[in-house]
Amino acid sequence: MNHLLCGLAANEALPPDLVDRLIAVADADVAHVLAGRPDLRHEQAVALVARDGESAQRLAYEGRLTATDVDPVTHPDAALALLDRREGRPEWARLLATHPRVAYRESLAACAGLPSDVVETLAADPDVRVVAELALWTTADAAAALARHPHAEVRRAVAANEATPPAVLAALITGEGLPPARWCLVCDRERTPFVHPTRCPRRDCDLRPGDSCDGSHDSTAHLMRQMALRNPATPTQAVVGFAAHPSIQLRWDLAARPDLPPEVSERLAADPARVVRAALAENPAIGGPLIRAMADDPDQDVRRALARHPDVPLDVLRRLAATTRLGATLLPQISAASPQEVEELAASPDPEVRMLLARRRDLPAGIRDTLAADPDAKVAKSVAPHPGLSEAALRATVGRHGAQVVAAVATNPDATPALLEELTGHRPPVQKAFRAVARHARATAPALLACLADRQARPLAAGRPALAPPVVVELLTDDDPRTVEAAAANPSLPLAVMAELLDRA
Repeated sequence: MNHLLCGLAANEALPPDLVDRLIAVADADVAHVLAGRPDLRHEQAVALVARDGESAQRLAYEGRLTATDVDPVTHPDAALALLDRREGRPEWARLLATHPRVAYRESLAACAGLPSDVVETLAADPDVRVVAELALWTTADAAAALARHPHAEVRRAVAANEATPPAVLAALITGEGLPPARWCLVCDRERTPFVHPTRCPRRDCDLRPGDSCDGSHDSTAHLMRQMALRNPATPTQAVVGFAAHPSIQLRWDLAARPDLPPEVSERLAADPARVVRAALAENPAIGGPLIRAMADDPDQDVRRALARHPDVPLDVLRRLAATTRLGATLLPQISAASPQEVEELAASPDPEVRMLLARRRDLPAGIRDTLAADPDAKVAKSVAPHPGLSEAALRATVGRHGAQVVAAVATNPDATPALLEELTGHRPPVQKAFRAVARHARATAPALLACLADRQARPLAAGRPALAPPVVVELLTDDDPRTVEAAAANPSLPLAVMAELLDRA
């Protein structure tokens, strides 16, 4: 890969005449980057395809090519992209439906709005992968017909299709009204009974780990039920019986459904598998009494999931904060807390609770400033990125908690250029702060120069326009290819240097 030219291809300051010159020398990597330029003109897109045909697909997906620009024989990938965008021609679909390359027929099968005769051709394809892909994305009528397909892999795909009629999904689960499947991917290739090893030594094998068949296509049937359980179109009454199924995976998928009846939820709340209880814990289907009961679950993962429930009462959430590591995510109930509840949370004697509130970014100024001055470092760290904090408040936070909050302060959008410069000089140095400063919109040249000394921040800083042009030019010869590419993409790179790089290409 030519990192200099790839960076140059992404440089937003590259003028049109130099874009033309770059197209003329582009290899596949450079062409891929050029295809993503937002300012690429139509005639440049056509020229890029002439230079590198592999770029046609991306250009078609980006909307830079039209049907008149694409020959489906020469560039079938681009034709498929336009068909996927519903901008292709019906005759292309008919041509590609019988293409000798399976991957093209498979991609076509995933396109929406195909002519009915093309759907029929794909449904009768000799390769089951094509038929399964069609079953996954096709219309309700076609999915209902494919539910009777003799191959279990096709039925598995029908079960995942949200357009499949509910009655058909129920039939796939029970088998009632459908002829039994005759084949699966396992018995297509192996003498049954057969269990595919988790670590298969055969490099050309594409069976899934654990795939098995004893004549009943058991692993594929299991996947089909799993897909149906995840499908919101599957009727509730068709799935509630899985609460007693011996498969943990199926009970897990059931526990995540938002249409669970209360009695099923109560049964799953006592499930011996923690993953099942955790999926249920954040399910909006469960109500107040069950939420309170699950707050005493012995497993921390279950309690952590319960904290993410959109209706968990704040008093329960406070209990959970005292016993469970809840992570750095803003929880739904904290986000939805009323002004009175915000005041109560801010006044909590428990720093874990104050930290939950501090993750909001729309706090009243008084509460925001109070949390920034919190004596507990994790509270101050959580609120440090909050917009509106003054420079004095941010400096006081750093003075109070030091390295524990430096990186968080560096992400504050209102951090001043002077403060950012000081943060890069903090002792001891904080590596995450360099990366935050390197990304910060207000970072100055001195701050970015300091970031260049950090290995991970260096490529980030190299692409920032605030760097002085001589520094950017010097970085073009850096040992790190990521830094070289970022410097070549820097809009501050002088035009003369851009032209010189092309002269040497």
